[in-house]
Amino acid sequence: MKTNATTRRDFFKKSALSVGALSLFGIGEVAARQMTATNSGTATPEFKWKYPWQPETPARLHPLTRQLAQRGLSGEFGRQLADANWDFPAGTDTSLSIAAKHGEAALSVARNAPLRILPGELVAGSATLKESAAHQVPLLNVSSVSHTTIGFEKVLKQGYKGLRAEINERLNRGGLDADGTELLKAMLTTLDAATIWNNRNIALLESMKVTASSEEQAYYQTLIETLRYVPENEPRNFREAVQSLWSMYAFHRLTGNWSGLGRIDKMLNPYLQKDLKEKRITMDEARELIAHFWIKGTEWVGAPNTIGGTGDAQFYQNVILAGIDKNGQEVTNDVTYLILDVVEELHISDFPIAVRINARTPEKLLRRVAEVQRFGGGIVSFYSEDVVIDGLVKFGYPLDEAREFVNDGCWECIIPGKTAFTYWPFDMMAALTRTLHSDTETPVKYADFESLYEQFRTELDGEITGMQNTLDGHWLDANSPHPLVSMFVEGCIEKGKSYNNRGPVYTVNGIHAGGVADTANSLLALKKVVFEEKYVTLNDFIAILRNNWEGNEGLRQMVKNRITYYGNDDKEGDAMMCRVFDDYTAITGKVKERNGVKRPCGISTFGREIDWRMMRKASPEGSRTGDILATNCSPTPGTDKKGPTAVLNSYCKMDFTNCPNGATVELKVLPDSVKGENGVKALVSLAKVFRENRGFYLHIDVVDTA
Repeated sequence: MKTNATTRRDFFKKSALSVGALSLFGIGEVAARQMTATNSGTATPEFKWKYPWQPETPARLHPLTRQLAQRGLSGEFGRQLADANWDFPAGTDTSLSIAAKHGEAALSVARNAPLRILPGELVAGSATLKESAAHQVPLLNVSSVSHTTIGFEKVLKQGYKGLRAEINERLNRGGLDADGTELLKAMLTTLDAATIWNNRNIALLESMKVTASSEEQAYYQTLIETLRYVPENEPRNFREAVQSLWSMYAFHRLTGNWSGLGRIDKMLNPYLQKDLKEKRITMDEARELIAHFWIKGTEWVGAPNTIGGTGDAQFYQNVILAGIDKNGQEVTNDVTYLILDVVEELHISDFPIAVRINARTPEKLLRRVAEVQRFGGGIVSFYSEDVVIDGLVKFGYPLDEAREFVNDGCWECIIPGKTAFTYWPFDMMAALTRTLHSDTETPVKYADFESLYEQFRTELDGEITGMQNTLDGHWLDANSPHPLVSMFVEGCIEKGKSYNNRGPVYTVNGIHAGGVADTANSLLALKKVVFEEKYVTLNDFIAILRNNWEGNEGLRQMVKNRITYYGNDDKEGDAMMCRVFDDYTAITGKVKERNGVKRPCGISTFGREIDWRMMRKASPEGSRTGDILATNCSPTPGTDKKGPTAVLNSYCKMDFTNCPNGATVELKVLPDSVKGENGVKALVSLAKVFRENRGFYLHIDVVDTA
């Protein structure tokens, strides 16, 4: 991607954005050249993110913004992450409470973590520590918080000043125990740390301004004045809102926490509309600001020795777009479309986007999402929000809160800023293994399929009952106070209880079954081959499974190919899936909340199908030990033979209002099928079928066989 001097000057001399006629891109040509080079001074090679089959990308953003995105996606910044290896004596001070140690760790990180501000960035502040990207609290060497979306929207409106006042008011009111008092004091210490880090970024910008040319100084002054006002105060304009949200989010990341962002278009649009009305910003300028925010999401791509780091959205930076607000009004707005513009052009998947759709969703939005989905990468997915909201209300949440749902680190639905969430996964195939005694040589005897199925249901019920009993003792951890997260989650300040110690309004531990499609297909195979066709006796069939189908390839192929399983819009195959689903949700639904913990059920694997494959016995539907089986609520690999519409029709036959933690179906479609206008219409049609037939969560990826 080449730029010449004229192009750079055009970029850095854009029109005024904020009060005082400070330029949005008022940085000179020297800095422009710096922006296109690495720290070593070597020009960054062009990063190729585009597959040959992908459509041409519209060029709405400036070339230098695209170059900055290339640098992030190439892993340049992730490879530069530093170790938190400085001395931290507070960590060994036995006189400090655990909460106080968390506060002191935040102070130490704020004072010592390396800073990075690149010339030309429109959003300042970077999470620069390896420990943070490894899901650790730097200096304390303990796990940080993830699988949640905390209350950024509330704190954006009140600023750190309002949050500090809320904590002080609760302290002054009294009535807290010693641990509660220590927690709230640690919150104040952590807020001090966030301010110190913010001031260090201001000081760095001031030092960069000293050596800048006159035209560059306006650029630095804009960033300096923005950071002097936010996130301490509520933003006054769109630029401050974007920076404030990033500053809050980046400091959480710097201290190791992996929260989702939530409903970013709902949060930011009021500030954009105010600026547009007052003619202080253009849509092009707003798009550039969003783009620079999005580029920040790539800072951990390439991070060494982390569980994420590949640029595949593994840091749980989830974003929700569109849908209705608590009053039932549609949220879709200018920011919604600006974000989709940026994602389409930059192909950044590190902020995974889920779009909430309903019967009133604008056709324009469905088309816009389809146009982005054509590029592949699994960047944009869908919730059928009416189903999600109905399920949350049925489970017991108030309607206005259910309407505000977001996702956690994956796609389970929670109430943002009010929820501590985790889940308890298990492999449903294990219950079938116990039913068949296929891990022993004990003969089984079932008079008919219904007798076998009833024993399977008994095994499943027993396993889930055991999980429910274990969950009674969960979420009572006073040794993991995490004051930064706790102050962003409603309930913790008032109760003086932390995120991990029943502080939030809602504490949730969802039971999640994996292997549901594999189990349903296996039950159908047993029903057909053993009890209806009597092709083989049950104990002989079980012996074949113990031997991993060795010497019985003909039977295996018959089982795989002569039976129509879940995912083909087939009455019999889908009926078995629905039966298993209904029994599972009925069993888990017996306990919605107990001992202060909500327990919504879900269906997921989240990659565990890879871990489970060597622990599973061969399955009756024709798979061998070692085969990777169904992901989440999708069909078992190789069993869906009639295309994506048939998969959706099968999936949508289940009543997902009985599964409030959700279940996702993944569709992989070939690039040739989504080319041009017909391709866009095809993707829009899939979205409509999914919504009209009351699915829950749809993930579409465009991939070729390579």
